[in-house]
Amino acid sequence: MIEILNGIQETVAYDSFPGIKLYHNNQAEDYPLHWHTALEVIMPVTNEYTVVINDTPHTFQEGDIFLIPPGTLHHLIAPPSLNFEDNGERLIMLINYSLICNVKGMDSLIHSLSPFALISKTEYPKLNEQLTRDLSEISHEYDNKTPFTEAYIYSLIIRFLVTIGRANFNASEKFPGITSNKQHEYIEKFMDVCNYITEHCTENISVDDLAALAGFSKFHFSRLFKQFSGISCYEYLIQKRIAHAEALLIQPDISITEAAMRSGFGSLSTFNRIFKATKNCTPSEYKCLNRARA
Repeated sequence: MIEILNGIQETVAYDSFPGIKLYHNNQAEDYPLHWHTALEVIMPVTNEYTVVINDTPHTFQEGDIFLIPPGTLHHLIAPPSLNFEDNGERLIMLINYSLICNVKGMDSLIHSLSPFALISKTEYPKLNEQLTRDLSEISHEYDNKTPFTEAYIYSLIIRFLVTIGRANFNASEKFPGITSNKQHEYIEKFMDVCNYITEHCTENISVDDLAALAGFSKFHFSRLFKQFSGISCYEYLIQKRIAHAEALLIQPDISITEAAMRSGFGSLSTFNRIFKATKNCTPSEYKCLNRARA
């Protein structure tokens, strides 16, 4: 159900509530390569479903929960029919990133899901069960509007994301061997660092600056940051710069060179190389893909 598609950029048409779109998909058609600024949540109700990201297909089963972060290029493949008429059903929810980005910790959480997250019933039964209950309640509220439905749905979405965040940023797993109070203090510190990187990624940020911000030595900070995020501080910064460049490249009046410079890259050659390695296409190809089809 892609209503507005310019090139490969989907503009999500939010119907009932600002920033939230939820529907039950049972269409037997594939959806082409696209991206959007929404966080996408897909849960098959019956039959399997397949999402292709970076040319790799990911097939998941009934009851599994698949999350696609904002800005991720992907396409969807309909499953084989269960019979001649029944193609299965998927619950699909789109959440506008602007709706949640100002909630502390959400930026770190969304980034941690990249390039996707799969919460299967078999691997994460308790987490999956809790999230499934939230999705069921969100769906019920969305379809059966009652007083304060909008506010309640927003609160359920925050609870849904917080549940994922607490599972993903388990303090004792991220920072073992230190006291519980320190573990939670470190989580808060590195969330603040990630937010700072997001807000200042186009500037000349050094690891020394970020270490000082967190109150650690450069070596200690680098080690702890990788424990927290799973990637190095430099890699995190580069990913944020690439995301910023993507937003610029879709604007027809901004050149590739200007997008590179305004995103914090020191040279066009470096930008081209890193962009190709990250997005599997060159900035020129990406810009062409995003041109509206006639």
